[in-house]
Amino acid sequence: MTDTGIEITADLVRDLLQEQHPDLAGLAIREVAGGWGNHMWRLGDELAVRMQRMDPTPEFQLKERRWLPVLAPHLPLPVPTPVRFGEPSERFPKHWTVMTWVPGQPLDHGSISRGAHAADTLAGFLRALHVEAPAEAPIATDRGAHPRKCTDGFENFFQAVAPDDIAADIRAVWDDAVAAPEWAGPPVWVHGDLHPANVVVSDGTLSGIVDFGDLSAGDPAWDLAAAWVLLPAGTASRFFDTYAHADEAAIRRARGLAAVKSLFLMLMGQNGDRGLPGGKPNWGPVGRAALDRVLKGV
Repeated sequence: MTDTGIEITADLVRDLLQEQHPDLAGLAIREVAGGWGNHMWRLGDELAVRMQRMDPTPEFQLKERRWLPVLAPHLPLPVPTPVRFGEPSERFPKHWTVMTWVPGQPLDHGSISRGAHAADTLAGFLRALHVEAPAEAPIATDRGAHPRKCTDGFENFFQAVAPDDIAADIRAVWDDAVAAPEWAGPPVWVHGDLHPANVVVSDGTLSGIVDFGDLSAGDPAWDLAAAWVLLPAGTASRFFDTYAHADEAAIRRARGLAAVKSLFLMLMGQNGDRGLPGGKPNWGPVGRAALDRVLKGV
């Protein structure tokens, strides 16, 4: 269901295509499991329909429509690129977008066995993404900002799920990130939401990046946190060596942000175990494993 109470079904998707993009209405439609803010449907073999579901505004989809066609040609991994726009109508009063499909398995349902290759691949992707953003780029208000602006979020997650036996270690990592100097360079493009459900893997390594709804201009440390959140244990050092543009302060901020992201995954897992809306039971173990990597450092 959406926040307007409309159930999104294959028949609804087909009807909307028939109304606005009839040349695509004959393609096979298959539901993609997962998602909260948006509901995904495969469309044939090469496309997907991204339906606004619980996101309160169309901002995230409109941002992807505006900027992914600009960024995609410069990125070394496949990303979803908008090919058709679906506008609100009487049948469905929200935005929807037809995008290219990024093949692979989401990492929260898969694994990385080629750690060194994945570290090099992620570093290469982020080096290509982290270029100075234009003046008209969306500005980060939370994701993409310095950790000190996110202390409330950290405290909420920390109080909810931080294990007692490692709570002091988690707080020490966070306090160090808050104390680290700010990003001194120009705001760069930041994905902002790199976690295991937003990357896809195949052949044991990273093969694509999805969900750019939080794309903004800001501090690259938000994405560098993926060294611990996504990559296997022992590969963070290789990642930073290959990335080659992160100073000590950026790594400190990134490690603290990785702790926040890990706690968030654990909270979503806890919510899933309790049957709460939007909860993801399989994210709990993923988040705890990431947190263990964070505490071990580079």
